[in-house]
Parts: sequence; C-alpha cells; structure tokens
Amino acid sequence: MPKYKRHLVTAALIYANGPIHIGHLAGAYIPADIYVRFLRSKGEDVKFVSGTDEHGVPITFQARNEKSTPKKIVDYYYKIIDDSFKKFGISFDIYSRTSNKSHHDTSSEFFLNLYNKKLFDEISSSQYYDEIENQFLSDRYISGECPSCKYENAYGDQCEQCGKTLSPLDLKNPISKLSGNKPILKETINWFLPMDKLQSKIENYIDKHKDWKTNVLGQCKSWLKEGLKPRAMTRDLDWGVKVPLPNSKGKVLYVWFDAPIGYITATKELMKDDWEKYWKDSDTKLVHFIGKDNIVFHCIIFPMMLMEHGEYILPNNVPANEFMNLEGEKISTSRNWAVWLHEYLIDFPDMQDELRYCLITNLPETKDSDFTWKDFQAKNNNELVSIFGNYINRVVVLIDKYFDGKVPEDLKSIKSDKEIFHKIENIKSKIETSIEKYRFREAMSLIINLSRLGNKYLADTEPWKIIKTDEDRVKSILYNSIQIVVNIAILCEPLLPFTSIKIFKLLNILSKSWNDSSNNLIKSGHKLGEINHIFSKIEDSVINNQIEKLKLTINDKKEKIMELKEIIEFDEFSKIDLRIATVVEAENVLKSEKLLKLIVDTGVDKRVILSGISKYYKPEDILNKQVMILVNLKPRKMMGIESQGMLLLAENPDGSLRLMHPDTKAINGSVIV
Repeated sequence: MPKYKRHLVTAALIYANGPIHIGHLAGAYIPADIYVRFLRSKGEDVKFVSGTDEHGVPITFQARNEKSTPKKIVDYYYKIIDDSFKKFGISFDIYSRTSNKSHHDTSSEFFLNLYNKKLFDEISSSQYYDEIENQFLSDRYISGECPSCKYENAYGDQCEQCGKTLSPLDLKNPISKLSGNKPILKETINWFLPMDKLQSKIENYIDKHKDWKTNVLGQCKSWLKEGLKPRAMTRDLDWGVKVPLPNSKGKVLYVWFDAPIGYITATKELMKDDWEKYWKDSDTKLVHFIGKDNIVFHCIIFPMMLMEHGEYILPNNVPANEFMNLEGEKISTSRNWAVWLHEYLIDFPDMQDELRYCLITNLPETKDSDFTWKDFQAKNNNELVSIFGNYINRVVVLIDKYFDGKVPEDLKSIKSDKEIFHKIENIKSKIETSIEKYRFREAMSLIINLSRLGNKYLADTEPWKIIKTDEDRVKSILYNSIQIVVNIAILCEPLLPFTSIKIFKLLNILSKSWNDSSNNLIKSGHKLGEINHIFSKIEDSVINNQIEKLKLTINDKKEKIMELKEIIEFDEFSKIDLRIATVVEAENVLKSEKLLKLIVDTGVDKRVILSGISKYYKPEDILNKQVMILVNLKPRKMMGIESQGMLLLAENPDGSLRLMHPDTKAINGSVIV
C-alpha cells in the first residue's frame, strides 16, 4: 500500500428517517470501522467522519404522513442512530448532521464556486406537478413503472427492485404520491450539472482505478456506456439547503449534491482551521465506504463536483458492498423486515461482537449475502465459543491451575515453538494485506485460523499429560500459549473491538497496538486477571424468539384487523338509508388515478356516485352489477363532480377494497336492514 501522510475515511451518511439495521452495518459501517481501527492501531493519522443525511423528499413525505415536521423527524432519528452507533462501537471521530448551519454554509459556498465558474446550465424544463396539491413533485414524490425491470412502484430517482438510477421522466404511468393522481408536466427553472460534457474526465478518472472492486467498476462502466446526461442539482422543494441565488425562492440543492459535501462539513467541524489538509493535500488518502445503491453518486457525481471545484483531492477508493438480505428476503423497512440495531442491543446486551462476527464473515463484498438467525447462532456457538473463546479459556485455566494464575518462565522452548511465532507473523502479514485490500471476510477467517493454530499447539504438546514429568516444558508451552493469546487480542481489535478489550482485561494488561505484536508481550511472573468466558452459547429458545418476532412483524402488518368502533344508539343507526342499486354506467374520472364515476339506478332515481376503486375494478368489471349504497349521504364535490351517495366496500387489512353486493338479484331500491 503506497504510503500516505494521512487518511480520511468516510462512511455513508445514513438517511435520518429510520433506525439502523444490519443491512446498513454490513454495507458500509462495519467495513469502514475495521479499516479505521486497523490504521489507528498502526499509528497512522486517520480521521473517520460520517453523519445523518437529513434533507430530501422522503423526510418531507414522512413528516407529512405523521403530521409532523421534517426537523422533528430528523431530530428524533439522529438521536437513535447516533446512540446505536456509539453502543455498537462504530468509532467515528465525528458524527455530524446535514441540517447543521455549518453544512448549509459549506454547501452554499461549494455551489456558488461552481456557479461562478459558469459550470451549471440554467434550464427551463418540464417537471411533474401535482394540480391537486399545487406543488412540483420531487423524485420521491413520484412513483411509476421502472423502464428496466417493470417494477410498478419505482421511485422517480431510483428503482428499489433493480437498483437502476432513474429520472422521473423515465417512469411509465407516473403517479403523485401526495394525491394519488397522475401529475402534469409544468415548466420550472433549475440548475443542471452537464454530466455529458464532463464524461471524458470521469472516464479518465475511473480508468486510473483498475484496482477498484469489480462490482464498483462494473456499475460505473455501465453508466458510462449508457452515456451520462445532464442532471438537475436543484429541486423545487422547501426542505433542504436553499439555493444561494436571487429569485430562487422555493428551491433547494439536490440532496445528492449536498449530502457528500456533508463529509467536508464534518471534517471542518472536527478539525476546525486544520481541515483543509485532509481534503486538499495530495498526501491524504480519501476512501468512501458505501452500499451499492450509492456507487454512482460517490464514483461519478461527487468526483465530478470535486474536479470542477478544483481545490479538492479525489477518492482513492470506494469499496462499496452489495446488499445483505434477511432470511432469504430483501430487507424492507416499510414491512419491518429487518434486524434493527437498537433492538438487537436490548435483546443481546454486551454481545456487539457476536453480531459483528456474523456480519463480517458474511459481508456482501462482491455479491448479495443473507443473514439468518440460525446461522448467527451456529457461527457463535461453533466458531466463537468452540474455537476462538475455547482456546483463550484453555490457556488461562491451565496457567491458573498449574501456576496460580502467573505467567510461567520460558525454560524449555524447542524449535517447533519458534515456528509457531513465524506462522503468527505470516498470518499477521496476511491480515494486513486483507484489510488494506478491503477483504474483511478474509481477515476475519485468518483471526479464526490464529485461534486454530493455538488450539493445535496445545493439542500437539498436551501440557496436562506431562505436567508431572516435565514441568519446565509445560512452563514454556504455556508461556508461548499466552503470547499467542496476546497476539490474538491485538490482531482481532479492528474486527472485534469489544472482544479485544475483554481479552486484555483477562490478561490484566493494557491494550497494545498493531506494531507491538511479538513473542514476548507478557513477562514471566505477571498475574493474570479474573477468569471469565469471552463468549457464551446461544440457546435455541433465544433464536426461536427472534424468528417469531420477525414473523409477527410481518403478520401484524398483513393481518391486523381494524379495531371495532364505539357503540352507537339504534336511533343513530336508523338514520342511515342503505339500498340496493344497479350500476348502469361506469367510467374513469379524467386526471384521477383512483376515482370511477358511476351512474346507479336506485329504483327511485338515477344518480352519480364517485368511488375510489379504480385500482381494484375497471369500469367494465362493475357495469350492470348490483351494489349496496348509502343514499342519504350529503352530496360532496370531487374533481368538479358532485357525488350523491357512497358505495359500501369491504377494506381488507392490506388496504385493498372489495364491493358489497347481494348474493342473488334484488329489486333496485330494496332497503338493506
């Protein structure tokens, strides 16, 4: 690895509209934390920055649904996220927020720098507009059919099904997520980054990084092959960094313009006046840890922004991971199909590294992976407990038993003992290479191999068999064994930091750094600490509870029946006039995605009824059908049409609607009693 004076490591700014789940951890935060801890242990100058991304449409959408404000939403989730990261040991030097004033100032300055260089194209373009809500629709306020995979609920900026990055105009059959209606196109002015004109610069940049992971290069080259297109760097929205230009009221910076600038802001907040050398000095190595859905923004758009600014270094590497699934299904926050970190920390207190280990050994480094609770249990019981923890426990128990817990002298080492430490040095070198090349699964397997090496050494030498005949040899065996334990504690720290702390406490010594590892780290006569097991077995009942918990969250979502309403008097019910009627005409309401206009024959008259059932019934499906209606409901105007009644419908727990109708033909106007 080329020598740099300093390292700046960033981890993706998590979106502040929900807690952290294991997919987030496996995608960016555990890999970044391993890398940073390794560099720190080697004595490198490294800063680790991240924060919450607190702008953009999803937050405004959530605030709207929860009858709250964007600020209250982000304040609430920032605390949960920050607290979870701290308890889980993700060792940020700073965890910032894009809603901070300092970030707004930094983003505005960055935008103006590019604007003053006449980089942006000021373009009047057709954007989707919701006539019912009287506002322009940003990317996430629009859904429709993905042109690539045909998924029907793709967002205007990205398809969650296939991961393709989109523009709202790419969608087929677009629908406003505010009103459910089809939006219209309306002219508005925004400032566009001319990515097409800058493509050759990015191609040259990507070509210089052939060492990047294949999944990252593959996605970049796919984008470049399709040809980059101008992309708006501003949006018609009221939540975010205000566009710092005259006559730009109601416009903010595109969330993917200001979000990566959040790394710069965080560094400024951390380093104060000393921040620039981490962003503008070629002796700094900049590495972004992200998930695969953010590759294009960190490998193409943000580097493009940095290039055009002219003062900043570019990312040296972007080791993005793929996605982690859960029990064979894609993690879904909306369906609550996730293992939430804050809940895990409650259910499994003081077991951060057990989860870290399972996630590290299953990281989606080049392809999607799958987390299952049974695998979590198996890895804990069969590897952490039976191999890793077992070796450490055997060594300290033997020293306690034979030498009163004091490290014995090395009186009778032989050639094969020395070879053990050559093997440890070889494993250490391989771990270094693995971490430097972002192969963290490989690094974790090498740590386990180190434990296996120690277990084999004990099995081969069998000190318990020769203690009465050759005590000096046993002293050397256990002296060497405890040195192996110290090396394990040092080398596992970047991957399993809580475990490393426990081992050093067991050894009764202060933590040591990467460069301290050797075969003489604990002196003879040193008294070990109190014996405790590093890991404990996880019982079937504990795992079954977690599996049931997952099933319940899904079932609750799917099968929860609406609670019964309060009791009413018979006189109140008797005011309701329910009748049988026949639908004699049916058509879709223009500009509405939900409403059908029905003309029904009540036996007394023919009247218009509007009903929001077009998602479930086509006009021809309901024509000439008998239905149940409420006829004495006060008329109500919708979409300029007066509705004179209401259809009776059954609403299923999933929100789908079904018509109520008599089981055999009845006379129109028959009273429902």
